[in-house]
Amino acid sequence: MLVGDWLKAATQQLQQAGIETARLDCLVLLEDRLNKNRTQLLAHPEGKIDGEQLKYLWEAIDRRVKHEPLAYIRGKTEFYGREFIITKHVLEPRPESEAMIDLLKAATLPPTPHIADVGAGSGALGVTAKLELPSAHVSLIEIDEHALTVAQKNVNKFSISAACTLSDLLAKTDVRYDVVLANLPYVPDNFQINPAALMEPRIAIFGGPDGLDVYRRLFTQLKRLSAPVSFIFTEALPPQHSELKDIARLSGYRLTRTEDFIQQFEPLRKG
Repeated sequence: MLVGDWLKAATQQLQQAGIETARLDCLVLLEDRLNKNRTQLLAHPEGKIDGEQLKYLWEAIDRRVKHEPLAYIRGKTEFYGREFIITKHVLEPRPESEAMIDLLKAATLPPTPHIADVGAGSGALGVTAKLELPSAHVSLIEIDEHALTVAQKNVNKFSISAACTLSDLLAKTDVRYDVVLANLPYVPDNFQINPAALMEPRIAIFGGPDGLDVYRRLFTQLKRLSAPVSFIFTEALPPQHSELKDIARLSGYRLTRTEDFIQQFEPLRKG
C-alpha cells in the first residue's frame, strides 16, 4: 500500500470516530513505523508500506478508533523535549506541566537541592528535574507499584541517579526536601472527562468531590515535617487555585507565583 493512500484512509477512519487530531495521529504513527519524518512522508506519498508495517499500522488505528491515548499505542511520549516511556499504568504527562520545570529552574536553590517528585507516575517531572539540574538529589515517590516500575524504566533510560520509593505521598520518607513537585490527581469525581482520559488510571486523575483531597493530605503531611520545604510546586485547574492557596496557608505555606495550571508555594516564615 502507498503512504498517501494509507494516510488518507486511516485519517478518514479516525475522523469518523471523532478523533480531532486524526491526520496528525496518522502521521505520527507513520513516522514511528517507517522511521521517516513527516516532511519525507508528505513529499513522497508514492512510498510503499510493506506487509508487516501495514499490519502494525492498521492495528494501531483500530486501537485509536476506540480513543486509546496515542501515547499508550506508541509506548512513549514527549515531555520537555525528551522522549519518555509510557504505559497504561501512568498518566501521560501534559504540556502544561512543563511550566513546573520552568518555575523550578527559576527558583533560588542550594547547590545540591533535594527534590521530591510526589505522585511521580512516569517520573517525567523528577527525571526532567534531574536532567535540568544535574547536581540535584531526586526522589520519585509513587503509591502505585506498577507506575513506579515505569518511573524506574525512565530513570534507567536516561542513565540518571534517582531514588524510586513506594509511598503514600510523603508518609514513608524522612528526607529533608528543599523542593516538592506535586502533580497530584485534581479532577473532581463528577467531572466529565474525554474518552481518551477515561482509559488512563483513575487513581492519577480524580481527587475527590472538589478534586483537592489528595492535596489536602499532602499539605497535612508537610505540616508535620521537622522543617519546612523551601518550594512546593503544584498543578491544578485554575478555578481550584484559590482553594488550594487556602489549603496551603493552613499548613504554613504562602502562594508566591502562578503560571497557568502551576502554583508555587513557599513557607510563611523562612528559616
